[in-house]
Amino acid sequence: MSCPDCFSGALHKGIPRGRVTTLHGLDVYMTEPQNQQPAKGIIVVIPDVFGWEFPNARLIADRYADKGGYKVYLPDFMDGHAAPVSVLANMRAIFGDANLLSKAHHLISALLVVVPFFYRNRFGITHPRVKTFFAAVRADEPALSLGAVGFCWGGKHTVLLAQGPTGGGGPGDDHHDRPLIDAAFTGHPSFVVLPGDLEKLVVPLSIAVGSEDNQIPTAKAERVRPVIEARNGEIVVYDGSTHGFALRASFPKDEKVDGPGEEAEDQCIAWFRKHFRAT
Repeated sequence: MSCPDCFSGALHKGIPRGRVTTLHGLDVYMTEPQNQQPAKGIIVVIPDVFGWEFPNARLIADRYADKGGYKVYLPDFMDGHAAPVSVLANMRAIFGDANLLSKAHHLISALLVVVPFFYRNRFGITHPRVKTFFAAVRADEPALSLGAVGFCWGGKHTVLLAQGPTGGGGPGDDHHDRPLIDAAFTGHPSFVVLPGDLEKLVVPLSIAVGSEDNQIPTAKAERVRPVIEARNGEIVVYDGSTHGFALRASFPKDEKVDGPGEEAEDQCIAWFRKHFRAT
């Protein structure tokens, strides 16, 4: 199975406080700062395989809005074909203590999700949709800085956006060579070609990965560190964390949710504060 950790993790508790709307042709979860102050910029979240309705993604969008003072969009870039959260239970059974018959049942159930997901959401189909949305946001709200945040599956899209293209100027904007985004952050990206994808960066990119990540383990992260830092980017490795930690980490009941996942949130907010224009 391709990237089993991409479909593993925990469902976080909480009630998202944003609203669902339609924006530039897509269903979008939208959230803004609770203090009702003018937004300091816009963040568009490109989610992991569980898509725009995944509670974890909506909750982190709310926290970005409050911590950073940003307007946050979480669109349905998958056109209704996100992986169901039920696959989380399948993955726990496959890699847990279930008997062989149960493991086989859950493996088949998981494959019936994973294979269609990657077919329907292959990058050749979804990335044009992503670029079109970002271009529309840039043109519609050119006065605000625009950032991309991507997790897992969404991380590849984020890296591609950070490579360009230009043409991000809005109506009446003379800066037609402006990139579609001003800065980018990705947590445990999947399917990134290293070092090739990072060698093409033109926009500041911040990456958060766990030392046990199956896509970018520590050794690989250290090899590409000079590449990304030479392009005004950064990569931060969180010791002991696995793929998915920034969005789907499982926390003990007696432990506050203030571990590496929250540290990665703060990394993200600090990055946009550094690279967004003052408003």
